[in-house]
Amino acid sequence: MNSDLWVNIILVVLVLVFFYFRFGPTKGLKTLSAANFKQELEESKQTVLIDVREAGEFKGGHIQGAKNIPLSQLNRRLGEIPKDRDLLLYCRSGMRSKSAARILMKNGFTRLAHLRGGISAWTGPVSKR
Repeated sequence: MNSDLWVNIILVVLVLVFFYFRFGPTKGLKTLSAANFKQELEESKQTVLIDVREAGEFKGGHIQGAKNIPLSQLNRRLGEIPKDRDLLLYCRSGMRSKSAARILMKNGFTRLAHLRGGISAWTGPVSKR
């Protein structure tokens, strides 16, 4: 085999690994459908709902009761999040909430779930306050 073929094989493998880690499952994170996410919210008054979108997105509409802690601020605002409660995370599409979950897990949070498809998949009421 020539070296160009090996380079192409390595590039393809790297791209596949990137997509797996970016879009694949996150160990320790529950991924919930909109219906299951809504059920979790309704069943537990101890659940903390966190919207990890930026402030402008949050103001445009969010799930009632959500606390806005943008992913870009998460590391410096970890003290605002209780470790002894269930955390429900969401964003616009589900990608940032998965990233937020990874950060939280690295910092000792274990009771995590996120909304598959983000607020785009949400079928419940949205608040603009």
